[in-house]
Amino acid sequence: VQLQASGGGLVQAGGSLNLSCAASGLTFSSYAMGWFRQVPGKERRIVSSISKFGGSTYVVDSVKGRFTISRDNARQTVNLQMNSLKPEDTAVYYCAASFSRVPKSLSTRTSPQDFDDWGQGTQVTVSS
Repeated sequence: VQLQASGGGLVQAGGSLNLSCAASGLTFSSYAMGWFRQVPGKERRIVSSISKFGGSTYVVDSVKGRFTISRDNARQTVNLQMNSLKPEDTAVYYCAASFSRVPKSLSTRTSPQDFDDWGQGTQVTVSS
């Protein structure tokens, strides 16, 4: 399994970035997908996730109304559109894939341990 994240960079507060994650080596539509972020010295935390066919999404309160997750199963990609960025959004962002044999709500899959495969991370830096 390979998850290749891209789209990070340096942006001023209030700006936008679109992160993209290209997946290969897995049956993409069998996996829920998520974006996590991590700052040095802190735990990796979920930002947003999306169900296998995109019918459901989960978004943490701190980014609601600013970040939007989407996926394209034909292209095997998952995107995170980030608007109105704030300095506190600065982190390394990781995409991840979560497989479950039984139906499982996205709200119950918010820990890194709930995700099976990870991309390499992309740095997002928001300047004030």
